[in-house]
Amino acid sequence: MTTRPAHQAQTQAKAIRLGPRSIASLALVSAVGVAGFGWPLLAGPGSQVSAHAQDAPWLFAGLLVLLVGVVAATISESGLGPKAVAMLGVLAATGAALRPIGAGTAGIEPMFFLMVLSGRVLGPGFGFVLGSVTMFASALLTGGVGPWLPFQMLSMGWFTLGAGLLPGPDRLRGRAELVVLTVYGFLAAFAYGTVMNLAGWPFMDALASNVAFDPHGTLPANLSRFVAYCMATSLGWDLGRAVVTVVLTLTLGATLLKALRRATRRAAFETPVTFEPS
Repeated sequence: MTTRPAHQAQTQAKAIRLGPRSIASLALVSAVGVAGFGWPLLAGPGSQVSAHAQDAPWLFAGLLVLLVGVVAATISESGLGPKAVAMLGVLAATGAALRPIGAGTAGIEPMFFLMVLSGRVLGPGFGFVLGSVTMFASALLTGGVGPWLPFQMLSMGWFTLGAGLLPGPDRLRGRAELVVLTVYGFLAAFAYGTVMNLAGWPFMDALASNVAFDPHGTLPANLSRFVAYCMATSLGWDLGRAVVTVVLTLTLGATLLKALRRATRRAAFETPVTFEPS
């Protein structure tokens, strides 16, 4: 009988192992997503995209919802077994139920805390699917279905995927891990709000505000307008989301990480399900 040294960490099982096709699909949808979010700053004043400033967000929204579905299907095909589907359903339902708790109240959104810890334990592939599905389910629950939903699904997928890519998934534990997750959650909460601002910013009428997107403006001028728009409209909301994520991670993070890792070990995702004849 051999024993594992105390300092040697056990390799953390992943609910989904990303293969070449899944990585390629993720890269494709991320590239289109960057274009969908950032076209107001990337397109020149005389480009055809800027000429359709009111139509472009709708076109990108329709394209993104298809691509997110393709990525989720590709990842599922690469190894989303029945046990991972069950885990996905439980976590997505929990996240969707948590989101309405603070909806409309200073950015109090506890679901972000759950997404960070779930992505950390279950890996980037599972994290992307979980983030997208949770946002979709919460939109159905709260009636928040609109052209912004595909952007929310992609942003939350990135948010949860990033948690799964943080360093030291097999060895970093204890207070050091909580610090890493806390810093990531704080920064990612602001990043989520910023990219979602990009999705809605072009809909504003340039004549109604001096912080609206100007299709005829230069990159420096529009960038200045966008920063002013974020400061004026969402800074307080993003700060509330970041603070709630930090507080919940520091107070409940250790307990939830242990519970998720225990559930992951018991699920034994990498062990195939077999049925023996009676």
